[in-house]
Amino acid sequence: MEESPFYQRLHLLGLLALSYLVLKQVWTLLIGIKNHILSRWWKTNLKKKYGGWAVVTGATDGIGKAYAKELARRGFDVVLISRNEEKLQKVAQEIEKESRRKTKIIEVDFTGGPEIYPKVEKALKDLYIGILVNNVGMTYRPAACIFSEVTGINKRISDIMNCNVLSMLHMTRIVLPRMVERKKGLIINLSSATGARPYPAITLYGATKAFIDFFSRSLHYEYRSNGITVQSVLPHFVSTNMTRNISASILVKTSDDFAREALNTVGYSHRTNGCLSHCFQSYILDHMLTETFMNSRICMFFAGRAMTLILKILKIT
Repeated sequence: MEESPFYQRLHLLGLLALSYLVLKQVWTLLIGIKNHILSRWWKTNLKKKYGGWAVVTGATDGIGKAYAKELARRGFDVVLISRNEEKLQKVAQEIEKESRRKTKIIEVDFTGGPEIYPKVEKALKDLYIGILVNNVGMTYRPAACIFSEVTGINKRISDIMNCNVLSMLHMTRIVLPRMVERKKGLIINLSSATGARPYPAITLYGATKAFIDFFSRSLHYEYRSNGITVQSVLPHFVSTNMTRNISASILVKTSDDFAREALNTVGYSHRTNGCLSHCFQSYILDHMLTETFMNSRICMFFAGRAMTLILKILKIT
């Protein structure tokens, strides 16, 4: 029996919809291969493209330290900014010994307000800055919890907002105008996968990271015609002090490995999870698990039990 014209059109519509979905996934796969596999062999020569000094905030530990050391390996002199002078001196000595690059340190506590930035601006005034890495950040202490139960909530709100958001805005304000004058520059802003979707128990931290991501994406489109690249980086778990130095695995990267892979994506993507493993994790969360399911009671129950078990196994509780 011959199908009616209505059912023929319906079948055609279904075929077109399926073709679109398949092509979309193939395109996503190809983009992932370009960003995270081809970039390992065809790296952007950052020193040649941007030149000058690299400035890294929160540079004494974790991802910030890893970015600073990796940029030094790629030929940059590095400005290290953090609040602990002893740690700053130690990292500076490591970089000068390992990479033979010059360093400059600036001791600043980013939980402070706008009054701390004239010191930074003065210290950077005469430097040719090619790259800025806004990495410094903080979350709840001593552990994740719901918003109203955050310890010392009044101070914690100010500290987190100043450190995570205000620092990025002021550091960008200081560095960006001279990049525009030279028609080249790179600003890397460390957001987080927690800023891409709601995560209960780290609400304020996730919200600041969402701001960083949104601001970075908008700023990139504002200034790309001026030769400025603004990259938003949204990592998942990286083994750092913030994650209690959780053991590295196929899902958890060391800070050194993450920084190296993330820097490889510069010139390929202005918004990235930084590495192939984290990109795959985001793909699963974005395409296969809905926000409603992820934050449902049953999912939260099993996720909480699983995290407790993992922490016990790793002996970091």
